[in-house]
Amino acid sequence: MLTPAQLLNGYARGVFPMAESADDDRLYWFDPPLRGVLPVGGIHASRSLLRDLRRGGWSADFDGFEQVVAACADRETTWINAELTELYFKLHEAGHAHAISTRRGGSFAGGIFGVTLGAAFFGESMVSEQTNGSKMALLWTSQHLLRCGFRLFDTQFLTPHLARMGGIELPRSAYRGRLAAALRRKADFSAHDLPSADQLWQDISQTS
Repeated sequence: MLTPAQLLNGYARGVFPMAESADDDRLYWFDPPLRGVLPVGGIHASRSLLRDLRRGGWSADFDGFEQVVAACADRETTWINAELTELYFKLHEAGHAHAISTRRGGSFAGGIFGVTLGAAFFGESMVSEQTNGSKMALLWTSQHLLRCGFRLFDTQFLTPHLARMGGIELPRSAYRGRLAAALRRKADFSAHDLPSADQLWQDISQTS
């Protein structure tokens, strides 16, 4: 079984583990030739998403780490098995894993969780329980990482959804260069509170 220290060492080398399914107790290290990243503080929000944010009722918090991880793993097809879940919980207790939950009208709408090391945030998975729940989580996460001094927002792979929000693919060598630069710096995910929905709208609308 992997230890939290071994997992962090893998991230520092540019690789990450996944299981083939929730029922598979084996983990495999991945080192894709192209790596997905999102801009820190520069994520693109569509006009419709900004309108939804502006309508009100949205909020975000740090309170739902276990809920977000469980929701991400509760899918017909998932790469998060029991061992990875336990590792994420241990990293959370050690201050190296975090989640941002979004809520609409006080009800859980979605979220994202990831691992932090130096000034790098390794996004692991995200989930939507309500329309735009995960997109709002990406907006909040990108702005929060900027405020807290992060330099790298790793998404592992680039999906069409992430590409529409400003994600790009980096060749392995370019990614590792950016990773090394981020690891030489320090950032604190807990350095700032999350902005209100109104403040987030102002910040995002200036760059989208």
